[in-house]
Amino acid sequence: MTTDQAVGLTREGEGPQRATLLELFLDLVFVAALALTSRSLAQRLDWVGVLQTVVLLMAVWWVWSVTALATDLYHAQRPPIFAMTLWVMLGTILMAGSLPGAFSDHALVFAGAYVAIHVGRGFFLAFTLHGRTARLHASRFIFWFVVSAVPWLAGGLMAGMARNLLWAAALAIDYGSAWLRYPTPQLGRVPTFQYKVAADHLAERYRQFFTLALGDLILVTTLTYADAEVTAERTAALLVSFAATVLLWQIYVHRAGALLQAAIQSSRDPGGFVRSAPNTHLLMVAGVVAAAAGFENVIAHPTERTTPWLAGVILGGPALFMAGRARFEYEVFSRVSPSRLVALLVLAVAAPALVLAPSLVAGVTAALVLGGVAVADGIRAHGNPPEPPAPAM
Repeated sequence: MTTDQAVGLTREGEGPQRATLLELFLDLVFVAALALTSRSLAQRLDWVGVLQTVVLLMAVWWVWSVTALATDLYHAQRPPIFAMTLWVMLGTILMAGSLPGAFSDHALVFAGAYVAIHVGRGFFLAFTLHGRTARLHASRFIFWFVVSAVPWLAGGLMAGMARNLLWAAALAIDYGSAWLRYPTPQLGRVPTFQYKVAADHLAERYRQFFTLALGDLILVTTLTYADAEVTAERTAALLVSFAATVLLWQIYVHRAGALLQAAIQSSRDPGGFVRSAPNTHLLMVAGVVAAAAGFENVIAHPTERTTPWLAGVILGGPALFMAGRARFEYEVFSRVSPSRLVALLVLAVAAPALVLAPSLVAGVTAALVLGGVAVADGIRAHGNPPEPPAPAM
């Protein structure tokens, strides 16, 4: 174990590690970011709105994901990491506040905050870590976030399609460099042994963020219901959205979600698991964000006809979640339950059939499909001993 004077590079041999109150405090700012992201999608249901939402969500998620890994590798209670976390919180507040105008007047604020978070985090670590190995790790992060800063900031100064393309390129750099273990000139890649994480801590952080995303679904739908005239149809829509929220949570935690820690610990390649988990959870969180946008429209206009785009969001949200959940199950158990694939098929077939039907009917359909998966999970587990994890990597 490292003897670094500022932070510990590894948590091995230190006993169970739980998320700190500081990390939970950090998560609060992401409630606003997710809510504003889903509301932006709800207000613009077209190709442009969907693509912009994908960019915004991937940026918000990458801020949280990289910070979660940093607080997993290093002691969050130490003063330098405490200061770093507050820096991330401040930057995230600026990002969240500029989200509604991220593709118009506030583009440079959004991009600048994103770049400042990542580059600033890297310099915090580089200047406070002692030891060549630890500093090399931080230096790789700095190099790649400086590279991606160019298209991020250039996109903030551009407009229209040029901004979209530049920000898409920036995200490709951020996600791609992480997947390739930050290959850096003169420094090489991050060694695989440095991906040995505190499985209990990282698993808890992912479960907490997914629960936070469900909190966004509850927040957005409740605010929409409170802002509109109370009718029987809107009340029914709110109840349906609540049922869908409960079902999303139940499906996530069933077996695979509960065994994430054990899966990481028993994985043959913990580094691969650590690099894969963010993308898997991003799919599931994206599904929740889309569902929140869909149910916001259902509650606001429960009797209006379902447009193709609204049908795509209402049913596409659960479909995205189910795709991520199927991959998650494969990562933990090296298999996928047939109910996940059947649900994806039903959602795909139902979407065109529900066009022109009242939006409430589409919401009920999405909830029924999720309910079917939850029932299938319960039947499969009934009377059988708990299945041990068998990670695919």
